[in-house]
Amino acid sequence: MRLEKVQTYVTVPPSGIGGSFWVFVEVSTDDGITGTGECYGVPVSGDVASAMVEDTFTRFLEGEDPHHLETMFRRVYSAGFTQRPDISMMGVFSGLEMAIWDILGKAHGVPVFELLGGKFHDRLRTYSYLYPTQTNHLGNPADGEGDVYHDGDAAAESALRFLEMGFTAIKQDPVGPYSFQGGRELSLYELNRAEYSIRRIREAVGDRADILLGTHGQMTTTSAIRLARRIERFDPLWFEEPCPPDQLEGLKTVAARTSIPVAAGERLTTRKEFYEVLQAGVRMLQPNVGRSGGLWETKKIAAVAELFNAQVAPHIYCGPVAHAAATHLGFTLPNFLILETILSDFHEQVAYSSLKWDHGWMMPPSQPGLGIELNHEKLDDHSYESGGRLHLEMTQEPLDSNNQRVAEELN
Repeated sequence: MRLEKVQTYVTVPPSGIGGSFWVFVEVSTDDGITGTGECYGVPVSGDVASAMVEDTFTRFLEGEDPHHLETMFRRVYSAGFTQRPDISMMGVFSGLEMAIWDILGKAHGVPVFELLGGKFHDRLRTYSYLYPTQTNHLGNPADGEGDVYHDGDAAAESALRFLEMGFTAIKQDPVGPYSFQGGRELSLYELNRAEYSIRRIREAVGDRADILLGTHGQMTTTSAIRLARRIERFDPLWFEEPCPPDQLEGLKTVAARTSIPVAAGERLTTRKEFYEVLQAGVRMLQPNVGRSGGLWETKKIAAVAELFNAQVAPHIYCGPVAHAAATHLGFTLPNFLILETILSDFHEQVAYSSLKWDHGWMMPPSQPGLGIELNHEKLDDHSYESGGRLHLEMTQEPLDSNNQRVAEELN
């Protein structure tokens, strides 16, 4: 059995939840088996990402035995004389590697988790963001519903609905917008707003749900410490990316100054970068299998985390294929904590999946491979226009901490 060809599909989710586009790949073998994968967050336009996938496959994977994943990883990791973590190349490889695991599972007639060490857990705990517009099975928000990112009362109301669905953990991200400038000092207005939001959620859910605080690396070290001091009494499960991902000393300082566990990882790749944040005091890792180097590399990341008594909470802000791959991996990890989940109707439309979510828990997949196949008709209906938006984008204006929003409201 040899890897023979690759086909890419770039699709646009109508809601924008999970990113502005998803890059899916199908890899076929010479004996007729096709595997499906997904590349996460390659920071170029969708058509360029697609070309990168095809070029990488032709250079390093075409004609290979799909069992030889270690060799293929080393070739791509070292591509272009780099031999170091590279977000773009690892994002490309991760999607291809994911598809190869799908091929191996189908070839051997077992779910992928059986090839990664076997099922350690009987079910996986999941969480969801409180999205500004409810794109999950709760339906559309009522007229006039507030922005759940910035309106604490609306966030508390939304959290109760998620509890009714069975979730025992929800995530809130109250410190946006997200600027390209790097860490910034939050204004008193923003600090107060974030504190109020977390307080209202805790008052609503009590001890029935964990609160996960996401910040997407928006703060300076000092600002992160100030926010942590305000919200510690609400006992969040984690404080996610309090500083930009390249500020390891900042992460280390924050982790040492707060009792809230620090989480990070969605913008990291390969075990080298995850080892560095573990050394900095991060104890909850959030690799996205569509970027971190693929399933095999992420399995290694989880093994390194065990040496630090740290846990793994796979990140999912993408399409359903990466979600399926992260699910398979999660079932094999002794130090698995929780899995991000997007209960989007479009996830279910764009792919046929054997994943079974049951009132806050993900059940073990049963079909060979990843148990997911693309709906090509739906892909065609929502195809990406050349040169469109990036998967995720940041505000291209610097933000300050002078309480300008308060002044605007007073005027």
